[in-house]
Amino acid sequence: MPTGVALHDARARLFAAAERVLVRDGAGGLTSRAVTEEAGVAKGVLHRHFADFDDFLAELVRDRIARLTAEAGELREASGSATLVSNLVEVFTGIFAPVNLGLVGIVMTRDELRSRLRATTPRGIPILTEATAGLSAYLEAERRLGRITADTDIDVLALTLIGTGHLLFAGERGGPPDASAVREVVEAIIVGAEPGVRP
Repeated sequence: MPTGVALHDARARLFAAAERVLVRDGAGGLTSRAVTEEAGVAKGVLHRHFADFDDFLAELVRDRIARLTAEAGELREASGSATLVSNLVEVFTGIFAPVNLGLVGIVMTRDELRSRLRATTPRGIPILTEATAGLSAYLEAERRLGRITADTDIDVLALTLIGTGHLLFAGERGGPPDASAVREVVEAIIVGAEPGVRP
């Protein structure tokens, strides 16, 4: 890569390469060497733009968080459309995409990375914390429209959905669950929160 390439271009190229490595080789295969080889750049390129590999990973996680935040805004705008279950099944697929799952696993095992991410995510697990907040905002919008009962504890419902979704998608099934399994779990969790529908 020529020295004059803008930081944004280098970041985007390295992030895309890291995501491909993570999906293909898992968290254990995500190293600085694997990322630069996948991106087709010299090893020094990563260290020219990031202080070290944990700095790179922290920025990659923040990039994914920014995407989740944007998707959460779109989801809020879509409140009242389709069905509550359909919307939640769709959002689960985005939140628990393989890259996000892999990064959550890395964050949980790298103390230095978690420490650096505390500046932007002071509590909880980065990615899951922001996903929960976005989901809460969507559920609140649906409650205002009357599609969720007034007495539903939105924060608990969002935490339950995210926690269960994480276990479901990161489970030992050998791959992501199919849409029907996700739908079944979502329906079971929200059954008491929909007006006129009680367990």
